[in-house]
Amino acid sequence: MLHRALIALLAAASLTLAGCALSPQQLTPQPKLTSSLTAVGQGQPVVVRVVDGRPSPVLGTRGGLYPETSSISVSPEYVLPRLQAEAEAAVRLLGFTPSANAYNAPQLTITLAELKYQSPKEGMYVTEADISASIRADVQGGSRRYTGRYGASLNQRFGTAPNQQTNTKLVGDVLSDALTRAFKDPTIGQVLLQ
Repeated sequence: MLHRALIALLAAASLTLAGCALSPQQLTPQPKLTSSLTAVGQGQPVVVRVVDGRPSPVLGTRGGLYPETSSISVSPEYVLPRLQAEAEAAVRLLGFTPSANAYNAPQLTITLAELKYQSPKEGMYVTEADISASIRADVQGGSRRYTGRYGASLNQRFGTAPNQQTNTKLVGDVLSDALTRAFKDPTIGQVLLQ
C-alpha cells in the first residue's frame, strides 16, 4: 500500500512540475494602424524601407519554473513584410505614393528598434507580463533630416499562463500602438514634403 501511495505521489509531483515548464512560442503578430491620419501630401513619391534593428528575434521568456526554455520570439522574416505593408499604407494615408526606386525622392526608414516580453523571474506560475515595442523613424526630405522614436508598452496580468494566440495578440497590439504613434507625428509628413 505504501508503495502505491509513493508512486501516486511521484506521478502527481511530476505532473505538477511539468505544468510549470512552459514551451517556447514563435509569435506571428499582425501590426495595424489604429488611427486615421491626415493627408498632407499630393501624391509625391516616397521611398519607404522597414528594417529590423533588434539584436535578436527573441523578445524574452514566458517565465515559469524553467524560463530559459520558454523563449518568445518574432522572426524578422515574418514581421518585416507586415510592417512594410502598414508603413506603405500609412504613407498613402498621409497623401504620398510609396515608390521603391524613385530618384531623388524623400526617404522614410522605419526601424523596429525593440520588442520585449518580460515575465517575473520568481515563482513557478506566470501571473503577468510587461510587453514593450519601440520604433524609430528616420526621414530625409531635401536637405532636412528628422529622427523620431516612438514606444508603447502594456502590463498584462493573467490567471493562467497565456497561450500563443493570446501572446500574439498582445504583442501585435503593442506593436500597432507604437507604429501608429510614429505616423501620428506631424513632423514626418512635413519633412516628406521637402
